[in-house]
Amino acid sequence: MATLAQGGAAASPRPVPAVKAVAGVSAATAGRYVFAGVRIALGWVFLWAFLDKLFGLGHETTDKAAWINGGSPTKGFLGHAAAGPLKGFYNGFAGAGWADWLFMLGLLGIGVAVILGVGMRIAAAAGALLVVLMWSAVLPPANNPFMDDHLIYAGVLVGLALTQAGDTLGLGRWWGGTALVRKAPWLK
Repeated sequence: MATLAQGGAAASPRPVPAVKAVAGVSAATAGRYVFAGVRIALGWVFLWAFLDKLFGLGHETTDKAAWINGGSPTKGFLGHAAAGPLKGFYNGFAGAGWADWLFMLGLLGIGVAVILGVGMRIAAAAGALLVVLMWSAVLPPANNPFMDDHLIYAGVLVGLALTQAGDTLGLGRWWGGTALVRKAPWLK
């Protein structure tokens, strides 16, 4: 950032030195691969939550509580874990069929889109909304007055969409070139 020199004129900023390639790989290329890995990992977080709640794989959801066995993916969290000022709001639709379907379709759609790197704008918006809603269901968070991993996930999702992270190790570049997305760029 420029500062005022003694004569009142703004000093020019120092040039940023170029980052040298390490082992023949530029920092920009390495960064694209790091963000692609983060994208795939975060997509897996959503997809795993969907699979565990659907089939009761035993990590967070038992076989008995699986959606395919008549369990509700929203009843436990919204009905029992919700706390804070919005507890009554979330308790009011815990276990409702429409809430279960929206939640599960959201987890599946966000997870698949983010892993594949397609529809990143929609997936980022939907994913950020979903995790912020989950954050608001347990206010205040257990370990901080306001910040927790849900807000971090929301920011990362938006950043991944803004940096076109789906183009590296994903189908984003191909998706962006389809006739559908060329006609409706918001689908990128």
